[in-house]
Amino acid sequence: MPVKQAEQAQYLEEAFGVFNRMSVQLESSYRDLENQMSVLNRELAASRSERLKTLAEKEILAIRLGRLLELLPGAVLVLDGEGCITQVNPMAEELLEPGLEGKQWFDVMKDHFNPDFGERGEVTLISGRHVSISMSDPGAEPGQVVLLMDVSDEHELKELLNRQDRLAEMGEMSASLAHQIRTPLATAMLYVTSFNNEKVLPAERQRMAGKVLECLKHLEQMVNDMLRFTRGGKSTTETFALKDLLEEFRQVIEPQLFELDGSLILPSIIEDIQIQGDRKDLLGAFLNLASNAIQSSGQHSHIILELIQVSNGFVRILFSDNGQGINKEIRGRIFSPFFTTRPEGTGLGLAIVQSSIIANRGEIKLLNSSDGGAVFEITLPLTGPGPVLTSGMGKSENYENKQTHTVIV
Repeated sequence: MPVKQAEQAQYLEEAFGVFNRMSVQLESSYRDLENQMSVLNRELAASRSERLKTLAEKEILAIRLGRLLELLPGAVLVLDGEGCITQVNPMAEELLEPGLEGKQWFDVMKDHFNPDFGERGEVTLISGRHVSISMSDPGAEPGQVVLLMDVSDEHELKELLNRQDRLAEMGEMSASLAHQIRTPLATAMLYVTSFNNEKVLPAERQRMAGKVLECLKHLEQMVNDMLRFTRGGKSTTETFALKDLLEEFRQVIEPQLFELDGSLILPSIIEDIQIQGDRKDLLGAFLNLASNAIQSSGQHSHIILELIQVSNGFVRILFSDNGQGINKEIRGRIFSPFFTTRPEGTGLGLAIVQSSIIANRGEIKLLNSSDGGAVFEITLPLTGPGPVLTSGMGKSENYENKQTHTVIV
């Protein structure tokens, strides 16, 4: 019995020893946990403080950006991934309309944008104001940011500067114009003076009257050319079919080529090729080129028009003839006002052509031709992508493959 009690006492002593050691370990673990909690609390407090600071900075930045958007002279519209307007600045509502948020950007464009676009990168509003438009990716979020800048004042200033430049050019060229006017005027006065001579026979007097009329018509042409040149960039924009423009050109030029036993080659135009510009102004430019071609070619004048549809919304027209061509020495001066190689010329024909093409947001340049004659390249804006046509230059063997037809007049 005493032995059994001794064993129990030893067992209890060992159990208390284990318990004491476990208690010490638990106490140590608890202290470590408290230390870790303290560190985590300090880190959390620091992180929270930093976050609050960041949020405060972002809020300040948002306020600054909001004020900046309000003060911007341009209209800013933020679109979501579906093209819906989610945010605008006051200038956007002033330029377009109030209550833009929540509307589809495509619908707003249809309501306020003129379908006849202005210069590249610019649009004309139905209100008549000119705006430049640019779009950018907002970043991580889907959608776009649209910026519209009112450039109406710049357009008016540009038009004023163009007119001032033309007036300056007219001042510099006044001596040349006076010389060109003096010659036909002096000739007309000489013929008119001879009318008082009683010895002049009626037939001779009638011939002199015809000469006087020719001189007066020449003076009238010079005045008309000068007026067209000074009018410069004022063109009315409309949308019309290129086929109709070329058909009108054909009808006007036909009688002149008929008298010379000449010919005209025009491309077969697909109906949906639409041009933007001043139709009468462009027709005048084409007729001016044709007049130059006829004067250069003389009898059996041969005029060719070819079309190439380019990818960026512009059509390129090649206008060529079988005339004498243009000498290399004067190629850089042919578009200069009052420059002419013909004694009876005014020197304003090609200057007016270039002015008309530029006024219609196009471009004209003289190309090199290995076949003789002159070849001009005219670029004009389209209202849509249009079909794609390919063609060569001059009298290439590819005419039969380009769906062209020949009009012998």
